[in-house]
Amino acid sequence: MKRNIRKRGVLGAVALSAAALLVLSACARDGGGEASPGITDETITLGVTTPLSGGTAGPGTCTVAGLRAYMGAANAAGGIEFGDGKTREVQIEALDDAYDPQKASSNFQTLKNEAFAITSGLGTPTNLAWREAATADEVPQALVMTGDPIFSDQEESPWSLGWVPVYQNEGEAFGEMLASSSEDHKVAILSQNDDFGEGYVEGFKEAIAGSDNIEVVGELTYEATDTSVDAQLTELAATDADVFFNAMSITPLVISSLERAQSIGWEPSWFLPSNTSSPGAILEPGGASAYPGVYSVAFAKAPASPEFSDDEDVQTFLANLDEYADYSDVPAFPHCMWSYMLGATLEQVFQDMEEPTRESFMESLRSIEDFQAPLMLEGTTVNTTEDGEPAVSTVVVQKYNGQGFDTVDQLE
Repeated sequence: MKRNIRKRGVLGAVALSAAALLVLSACARDGGGEASPGITDETITLGVTTPLSGGTAGPGTCTVAGLRAYMGAANAAGGIEFGDGKTREVQIEALDDAYDPQKASSNFQTLKNEAFAITSGLGTPTNLAWREAATADEVPQALVMTGDPIFSDQEESPWSLGWVPVYQNEGEAFGEMLASSSEDHKVAILSQNDDFGEGYVEGFKEAIAGSDNIEVVGELTYEATDTSVDAQLTELAATDADVFFNAMSITPLVISSLERAQSIGWEPSWFLPSNTSSPGAILEPGGASAYPGVYSVAFAKAPASPEFSDDEDVQTFLANLDEYADYSDVPAFPHCMWSYMLGATLEQVFQDMEEPTRESFMESLRSIEDFQAPLMLEGTTVNTTEDGEPAVSTVVVQKYNGQGFDTVDQLE
């Protein structure tokens, strides 16, 4: 089931010497003017602020690993030829923000004069922490991993663009599938008390509005800093809901929630966000096979899925991940695949850049249309040309099969 996003001169007494002009030309673009920070004729530096420690370190580490894998392979092949005719090597500087907005903001201040663009980092509160500063300083906040629609609104965020589908889209996709069921369902909702959780719930509720067969019988929230949601699960279990919509972004809490619900005898069908539905890192440790169904959405091929074990894209990805990112395991989180696809998209942007400036980068960034990045599922593409939408705006609904996910059209 595929779902698309809805919307939303006079010379001075001292002239520059010929020698000085030659020095400046190394950093100047054709037609005059200096290149932006973080780029030379030989290299371009990309910055990343993302959680490399704490509860979201697993997916956060993947946001760097996939990018290193793609760019490492590109560098080994001779670098990337940019639209200005120069071939450059891509360097990556990644800083840990531990999913802390204050640390993310501090990281931005460190990176803004060292990196040409800041990309790939995970988290809504952390990316929001420096979005306004990026706009004020005219630093690209490019293809960041948050589903908040504000990052793709050109008026509100002219120097930003989201990478992953907006939260509303994921929630809507599951809501539409549930609403199409021929049976009656009672739904319990637990959501993170921020834009992340609110977005998922908003999309879900809009999709089930007017459906006679769907009743929301309980709705609670939790804080991203909480270490337990046992009390909320106990209260929601008392509703006897047969579907649990869990808009949760913290890996340890998802695992403990799966375990807790079983321990109190509550076994509904689950919906989980795409970033917290990893088969190996979350569902298997949490005992997800005990439930009648665990559903999520995706736009990337999962290497752990038997369906893609021999896929050429997957094999190339795994080899590059091992060689250039020192990541030898099959990724437990989709963010490894997402950042690899993101790297391929950035290569397209670089190839179209006519000048080594952030302005030229943003112009090229917003001109990618129907790009089939490596690892993309059939029916999904990268499109950055529509205001209000992130780079990826299509998803398919999938059901956990004990190892990976299968695409489905209805609740099973």
